[in-house]
Amino acid sequence: MKFLSYIFVYRRLLLVVFTAVVLLPLPIILQNKEAQCAYILFVIAVFWLTEALPLSVTALLPGLLFPMFGIMASKDVASSYFKDFHLLLIGVICLATSIEKWNLHKRIALRMVMMVGVDPVWLTLGFMSSTAFLSMWLSNTSTAAMVMPIVEAVVQQIISAEAEVEATRMTHFTGSANPTLEIDESVNEHEANERKEKTNQNSGTGNKYGTKKNHMMYKLMCLCIAYSSTIGGLTTITGTSTNLIFTEHFNTRYPDCQCLNFGSWFIFSFPAAIMILFLSWIWLQWLFLGFNFKMFKCDKTKTYQQKACAEVIKNEYQKLGPMRYQEIVTLFLFIVMALLWFTRDPGFVSGWSALASGYADYIMDSTVALLVGLLFFVIPAKTSTKTTPTGEIVAFDYSPLITWKEFQSFMPWDIAILVGGGFALADGCEESGLSTWIGNKLSPLGSLPVMLIILITSLMVTTLTEVASNPATITLLLPILSSLAEAIQVNPLLILIPATLCTSFAFLLPVANPPNAIVFSYGHLKVLDMVKAGLGVNIIGVAVVMLAMSTWIVPLFDLNTYPSWAPAITNKTTP
Repeated sequence: MKFLSYIFVYRRLLLVVFTAVVLLPLPIILQNKEAQCAYILFVIAVFWLTEALPLSVTALLPGLLFPMFGIMASKDVASSYFKDFHLLLIGVICLATSIEKWNLHKRIALRMVMMVGVDPVWLTLGFMSSTAFLSMWLSNTSTAAMVMPIVEAVVQQIISAEAEVEATRMTHFTGSANPTLEIDESVNEHEANERKEKTNQNSGTGNKYGTKKNHMMYKLMCLCIAYSSTIGGLTTITGTSTNLIFTEHFNTRYPDCQCLNFGSWFIFSFPAAIMILFLSWIWLQWLFLGFNFKMFKCDKTKTYQQKACAEVIKNEYQKLGPMRYQEIVTLFLFIVMALLWFTRDPGFVSGWSALASGYADYIMDSTVALLVGLLFFVIPAKTSTKTTPTGEIVAFDYSPLITWKEFQSFMPWDIAILVGGGFALADGCEESGLSTWIGNKLSPLGSLPVMLIILITSLMVTTLTEVASNPATITLLLPILSSLAEAIQVNPLLILIPATLCTSFAFLLPVANPPNAIVFSYGHLKVLDMVKAGLGVNIIGVAVVMLAMSTWIVPLFDLNTYPSWAPAITNKTTP
């Protein structure tokens, strides 16, 4: 038993050594560049899937192993680690830092919930909409972490209001007067006894939720936040790291395409995200509160619980006070960044980048992100004062909207390194010829219907991303799927877009992605609850993606033809 305990303690070390040694015969026996690169690819894949090493540490292995095996020079590998993606990420994080620093995200969330009302059905839709909107611009993790305390306070108020109503009714039945509420006098003695018995059961068991319905409400709200923070990230290139990884990989592998930008991504992904969000809302409502067409009825009369809930949200919003100068400037820069992204090169008309005649292709979404991002370090937020020896308070400096230290605390350096490792791995696969070899081996799949290939790919990615991190999954699969598309002579976007979207469909387990873990940590959910709910949302997501790939996305990117910007397949074989 002691030996087994040592194995458990040092399991990660043993896995690292075991993987490296067991796979070593591959490059030793075959002795060609493809086999050597395949060895590196398998080792990195195992480390990413098992997290035997931190993801970002594993991402540094191409920088070590490619030069050692003679696949790429060290300076060439190093240049793969920093791309246009990183500049885009820096600009977006500047915006996110300012939004969270000045509490603009909380104001947006509370205002949107106040707009939809406090009926449980519409309240969940309000929270899902506001959470999805925030996750378009902020990280999914920070969005879920920010909204969950608000949800917790609102649901607690609903339960306490319901308990107060029940207590008031019991007081009325025992003969006490109630000056604040009008109770229906026609309630018979049998109903009163049932309420007493129900109250005694709840108090006797010490149930913190009071009733099963309240517990279901907690579960519903938690999952709504977890899932909507992920769904919202689908709609923009910057919404989640997987979108950014795909965009950079695609633009690097197919530089002549020039068809994928912020505007074109939003046009095809926004309708899909809206459909997934709406259908998920209905599914979760049915699963936890039951489905009834009457729930869509907008009733202007509010119950005591709804009024109490509305009061909580209103109080939270009032605590923020009037909109401050810093929030106004941040909101203005946020709108400017979004407008510049959309209008840079819309596709159907000439964008503002065309004004730079001769070098319009040099201006990318990262240029916009950096331009606006740098302004956050320049625009004053408040002045710094000091007291002179005479006692006079004078201004001697100013603080910008964000500082470098604040930016550093928000910047996901681990993701930046992970993505860089993925780019280096993809370059190594190209240099060694492994991508071409994989493409030739996958070419027989061309006999299958294209939609069947897309479905198989989507289901495979959705399954894998439940047990592996989303960035690692997409980074690992993009070179393989690109080679597959080229081998079967279909538009690479037809394979890569659904795979990228499905990488975000990690809804089944608490450990599948950070938003799931955050809501699970509040203690209202069981793993089985998330599995049941997540399975339905996964099915909805894959179905909507399949619908999108066969309808509105087809004319947008001309997916029915093999494009000229994609390389023609070569019949290279392994030497």
